[in-house]
Amino acid sequence: MSRILFAALAASLALTSGAVAADAPGVTATEVKVGATFPFSGPASSLGNTGKGLIGYVNQINDRGGINGRKINLITYDDAYSPPKAVEHTRKLIESDEVAFMFGQLGTPSNSATIKYITGKKVPDTFITTGATKFTDSKEYPLTTTSLPSYDTEGKVYAKYFKAQLPNAKVGILYQNDDLGKDFVNAFKPIYKDEFASKVVALAYEVADPTVDSQVVNLKAAAPEALLIAGTPKFAAQALRKMNEMGWKPLTLVNFVAASIGNTFVPVGLDKVTGVMTAGFQKDATDPKWKDDQGVKDFTAFAQKYLPGADLSDQNYLYGYQQGMILEQLLKQAGNDLSRENILKQSKSFKDFVLPTTLPGIKINTSAAVNQAYTQMQMQRWNGKSWDQLGDVVKAD
Repeated sequence: MSRILFAALAASLALTSGAVAADAPGVTATEVKVGATFPFSGPASSLGNTGKGLIGYVNQINDRGGINGRKINLITYDDAYSPPKAVEHTRKLIESDEVAFMFGQLGTPSNSATIKYITGKKVPDTFITTGATKFTDSKEYPLTTTSLPSYDTEGKVYAKYFKAQLPNAKVGILYQNDDLGKDFVNAFKPIYKDEFASKVVALAYEVADPTVDSQVVNLKAAAPEALLIAGTPKFAAQALRKMNEMGWKPLTLVNFVAASIGNTFVPVGLDKVTGVMTAGFQKDATDPKWKDDQGVKDFTAFAQKYLPGADLSDQNYLYGYQQGMILEQLLKQAGNDLSRENILKQSKSFKDFVLPTTLPGIKINTSAAVNQAYTQMQMQRWNGKSWDQLGDVVKAD
């Protein structure tokens, strides 16, 4: 009798497993296919190190045997920060590679170009690496979760800081002329209100521009006492270098994406950017203050094996590593049900998830209404050698 019961149960489980597999493209008994595009080349190629960090973490997962018996087949392509290439590669990932879901693809231009296609194909678009505010609209983008604080959230943090420190000052903004930069400019409007037109001077640059020298010269001529640089590392470094050449030293904030020690500060000179500020949410693996921190020690050991030769002063590697931990948690929560419906559900079901390499107090919570992994940040100032954290963890509201 027991053998009959066992056989019946086994048959039932086999049928159930088959049903799940049938509803889960890109999933077999031994692997799950996940897709992403990154700018491994092009004008934002330093941001491609995020992809390298993620790839390394996935390799570590697979070396441990995978998750629930399945290894992750992470398929990535280089979109060179080019929207047409991002569209081409995303179509290939979904239609030819038949990935189960998309994860972590990077860049506001690339995500803007592909999100409607991905949504139309009903593929979960999980933890994309952009803070563009429009993507936080869960009704407009029901299949999407994001993994950067929204630029609106970050921008309001900066606007409030300027208002508190220099309440009567004129403020300059150098911004990338796309959704990334425009979101920062728009974030200042509800904080400065009627004073925005008279107190905020905003000048844009294009990703195709060779330099931002002329914009920096024009901003200096407007004589602001404070400046926000809202863009990507290459152009932030150019701006800081030009400011140093001119001897112009306003109270300077750089957005998180561009506040890379390795890619932004080192080319200018670490001592020459002393006093520059940003808002962050992760630890700096090269900062002595974290040398005994277990999360940082684990990352350093990981990097030695999976990212040999990587410059760990580039925060993108650590961010990619953290993305790997988020992917790992997503798959663990999904269990053996890797249907697209369940992947989507689990991407919006993170509860007080704490990464060992984020700043103390930072937690990841997602829901049907809140699709952002990070809604908290902490102000920090560069002291010439490392970041000094200031005040408490804050939210825009």
